[in-house]
Amino acid sequence: MDDVLRPLLVIGGTVTLTLVIGWLIDRTLRIADARHSETRIWGLLRRCQLPLQVLLASAAVQITYDLFDLELRRNDVVHNVLATVTIAAAGWLAIRVADAVAENVLTRYAARTDDQSRVRQFHTQLVMLRRVVTTVLAVVAAAVAILLVFPDLRALGTSMLASAGVIGIIAGVAAQSMLGNLFAGLQVAFGDSVKIGDTVVVEGEWGTVEEISLAFLTVRIWDDRRLTMPVSYFNSKPYENWSRGGHEITGTVFLYLDHSTPVPALRKHLQEYLLGRKDWDGRSWSLVITDTTPTTIQVRAAMSARNADDVWTLRCAVREELIGWLRDHHPYALPRVATGPAAPPPAPEL
Repeated sequence: MDDVLRPLLVIGGTVTLTLVIGWLIDRTLRIADARHSETRIWGLLRRCQLPLQVLLASAAVQITYDLFDLELRRNDVVHNVLATVTIAAAGWLAIRVADAVAENVLTRYAARTDDQSRVRQFHTQLVMLRRVVTTVLAVVAAAVAILLVFPDLRALGTSMLASAGVIGIIAGVAAQSMLGNLFAGLQVAFGDSVKIGDTVVVEGEWGTVEEISLAFLTVRIWDDRRLTMPVSYFNSKPYENWSRGGHEITGTVFLYLDHSTPVPALRKHLQEYLLGRKDWDGRSWSLVITDTTPTTIQVRAAMSARNADDVWTLRCAVREELIGWLRDHHPYALPRVATGPAAPPPAPEL
């Protein structure tokens, strides 16, 4: 009975003590977060409670297991499991801490600058760095676990290292596409060609860059569909980036009207309408005849906006307004079949 009760009491007491320590650490972080509102680091570090708790419990159980000379049937298995959990928890904790620090740095950087383009670029670079750091930490934790916990595999590791050159060549040839995307992802992150939040037109689809990983880039299309593409695409093929060089953009609306259209009156109405629109940034506007055919003229209305979302809304509103105004005040200006009866133009003012 003592062989069962004693290990349970020791291990249970150790785990309980680590839970209390973890609660005290979380409580301290909560107080620090409330007192230091100028930074988010203390609140972000509270996300590390679970991996910290696992790390404390596994490490403490290992110490007390040897300290109290506990003996179970499979001591080697118990030691290997505890060591593996400790190493995995340490890697998990390091990843969480890195994420918290990166998010805090991004928040402080965004608060210091009004240039959203730089903020998105920095965000993209941090996301890529976090993915690289996570991958490296996971590989290192797995390697440490294999070398320390399973010493029988060291001979296998030595033989693998001896043939690393041949394996590297074979892997490089086999994973050529994957490695190309990996380096393309790093180039995109630090080359400032496309960033998270940019408005792009890719393969005829208009959307916003939602996520950039080491291999793939996700574009959220205007109708909430997701277009996932390899990162290497953005280094090898042309695409439109409406956010590069600034968010401002000029939209156009084309109308096909009759030759009798009162263009000066239509131009004046467009100006009056734009003055009442909040999505027009006031930079520029115009209305000109850009083409003519035997039956119609092509009228182009151009107006500027602060970003791609505003210019889309403004284009639709201007198109609807101009067509409605012509229908109500100058119906003869709308295109019609040449053999159909035409509405007479208005009499000249005396």
